Amino acid sequence: MNITKKQRLLMAAILAIGLAAGGAVLMTDRRAPAAEEHGHAHGKDDHHDEDEHQAGHKHEHEDEHHANEQQAAAGTHDRTSERRVVKLNEAQARAAAVGVAPAGPATLQSAHEFQGEIRFNEDRTAHVVPRLAGVAESVPANLGQSVRRGQVLAVLASTSVSDQRSEYLAAERRLQAARVTLERERKLWEQKISAEQDYLQAQHAVREAEIAVTNAQQKLSAVGAFGKTSALNQFELRAPFDGTIVEKHLTLGESVKEDASVFTISDLRSVWAEFAVGPQDLDVVRVGQRVVVSSSASQARAQGVISYVGALLGEQTRTARARVTIANPQGAWRPGLFVTVSVLGADERVPLSVPSEAIQGIENQAMVFRAVPGGFQPIPVRPGRSDGRNTEILGGLQPGDRVATTNAFVLKAEMGKGSTEHTH
Repeated sequence: MNITKKQRLLMAAILAIGLAAGGAVLMTDRRAPAAEEHGHAHGKDDHHDEDEHQAGHKHEHEDEHHANEQQAAAGTHDRTSERRVVKLNEAQARAAAVGVAPAGPATLQSAHEFQGEIRFNEDRTAHVVPRLAGVAESVPANLGQSVRRGQVLAVLASTSVSDQRSEYLAAERRLQAARVTLERERKLWEQKISAEQDYLQAQHAVREAEIAVTNAQQKLSAVGAFGKTSALNQFELRAPFDGTIVEKHLTLGESVKEDASVFTISDLRSVWAEFAVGPQDLDVVRVGQRVVVSSSASQARAQGVISYVGALLGEQTRTARARVTIANPQGAWRPGLFVTVSVLGADERVPLSVPSEAIQGIENQAMVFRAVPGGFQPIPVRPGRSDGRNTEILGGLQPGDRVATTNAFVLKAEMGKGSTEHTH
């Protein structure tokens, strides 16, 4: 069969188309796994991107929350750091005698504190008793009155004192008569008229009369009734020393016995601070140790030494009594006042302290007033040990901070009156 040229060209075209189609199918089969693998890889990338997006969102949320916390903390800090300032210029501070001193290191004396009470100095306290039964005819002394030694407290009438005065007067009369007789017998004996024995007997009679007078006088002195009075049956009760009448148990017309305590007088220029010491503290409380006595009620402070430590423990309390004698010229220490007794020990060095008077209690918190431009700023502090003069500061101040010391309570009063302004 003869194939024409046209047919050959047609067959070649068909063959070329078939080869092209087969090649396309083969290429499709080869590309499918790769595409599938690429699809899987792309899926992984998509998941990875999604995880990264979620993680990023989480981090952004945490960062935002942390930023909010920081902002809240900053706001709290700002509110905390905002404090009032007591407005007081230098001239006003000088007029109020407000002293300023820097906070710094100090040497403190270790102390053991005990709770005690102010009592009368029993060495300077007396109970006045009549020593003779009688009736009060006059009572010029009053409770709480300051009296001088020998001052009349009361006048009593007593039959006993009347008898003793009569005995004294009779003894004096007998003595006068005996002296007259002695003088006469002396002259008669010198003139050789009477015997020497009569003269010696007259001398003996004078000595006996003198003894009788002395005896009667001492009896009256023993009961405080010796001296001139308007009546034989009256005698006076007098103050034994300078002091204050702290008890009075006598009224006008009252009948009293010889042993009744009608007045108690105490010299309040010195008092006792007594406190109880347990067995565990007896080795640190000794006679002669220095102490600081203070009272939160009156803000009074005094120094002294331990004058007595009991040798026995009380049967009920199982404690020993210790005593400090305190000078009380202004009368600030009143018997019955509760006090704190700090028994001082060895010295201790602290890195930061302020004078104890600088610390003020404000709103149940210890504070000091730090000097700032235009006034004083109340700063909360954490006090530590104290020896009464200086107090350790554990927090709230820096070394060198200038704080109000003397008359710091004036700033506290100004703060209470509202003479403050706020500062950041």
